[in-house]
Amino acid sequence: MELIRAHVLISGRVQGVGYRFSTQDVASVYGLAGWVRNLPDGSVEAVFEGDRASIEAIVRWCHKGPPSAVVEKVTVQYEQLEGLNGFEIRRSR
Repeated sequence: MELIRAHVLISGRVQGVGYRFSTQDVASVYGLAGWVRNLPDGSVEAVFEGDRASIEAIVRWCHKGPPSAVVEKVTVQYEQLEGLNGFEIRRSR
């Protein structure tokens, strides 16, 4: 099983719609580690670590998000694995 890390930026109407909490729930379903937080510009930033298939699945989910979200753009960068444990909602930056 190949483990990878994805750094994801999601823009659109993604704050105040439960995006971070839904992301945490979906990450838990896929067994992913990482974090998610709001950014001052109204976007959401997330980092996911786990197997390639699960990362690809959550990135697809990020394009939709929770029902109230209106996702306009998703940017993904693959980075060096850090070996994170668990998944957390971080304080806004």
